[in-house]
Amino acid sequence: MANITAAMVKELREKTGAGMMDCKGALNETQGDIEAAIDWLRKKGLAKAAKKAGRVAAEGLVAVESAGHHAAIVEVNSETDFVARNDAFQAFAREAAKIALNTDGTLEGLQAAKFPGATETVSEKLQSLIATIGENMNLRRVAKLEVKKGVIASYVHSQVSDGLGKIGVLVALESEGDVEALSALGRQIAMHVAATNPVALDASGVDAATLERESNILREKNAGKPDHVLAKIVESGLKSYYKEVTLLEQPFVHDGSKTVSQVLKEAAGKVGGPVTLTAFVRYALGEGIEKEDGPDFATEVAQQAGRA
Repeated sequence: MANITAAMVKELREKTGAGMMDCKGALNETQGDIEAAIDWLRKKGLAKAAKKAGRVAAEGLVAVESAGHHAAIVEVNSETDFVARNDAFQAFAREAAKIALNTDGTLEGLQAAKFPGATETVSEKLQSLIATIGENMNLRRVAKLEVKKGVIASYVHSQVSDGLGKIGVLVALESEGDVEALSALGRQIAMHVAATNPVALDASGVDAATLERESNILREKNAGKPDHVLAKIVESGLKSYYKEVTLLEQPFVHDGSKTVSQVLKEAAGKVGGPVTLTAFVRYALGEGIEKEDGPDFATEVAQQAGRA
């Protein structure tokens, strides 16, 4: 039997909202596998729908930069929030986003690009910054969006400086309509994305493995019902799932009586032409990164200072 720790039970409770004993039972049933335990609880009807962001366990900044019909977003990680407030670190993150505008949008392309006014690449510049500040840093990811006509709108949540914050969003709107009106609409949608964290633009963009997982949970929760009834339950359940997690189907946070898709249709008259939302990117700082157990960097420094 797996060794089920209090920390594992706590993590599962935070992710599912289920009771402590139910979480412990689920972990025992799944040999300590957290993701399998989430599914076990959901099949038993004991957990809330698993619509969650990754656990934020890294510091740093998300930076966005736009120019005309293209925009870029990057995430740069540091060990502590103290370094994220450092002027040199912020300048690097901001410049990295600007450089990304003229790359192919891949992490490798950005790392190999030359830093303005220097012979160093972006990767080499970061290594120099690490040596200067004395803390490990990482250029984690980058994305780039483009439109032929229209705008790339952006929004930064928990902003610490212009274009820098904890959550960054880009939204691509294709349209021949008024740019100012499109920009205002795009910013509202970007704020919506920051708040709701959709997994895809529409149903066609949802990962096949995710759909299979949702379908299996619905089938097991309704096991024993006739096949034709079960098929309808799964179909209905997936439609509800799409409304929760796909951007175009979600209720608009600024007006819950309309979906994002309906808002876009209505906007055509206001901006002077059809509006198509072609893509979006949302980066939340540190999502999916797990810190190692034990004292963090700042605590270690304090402990060392106390022993000095």
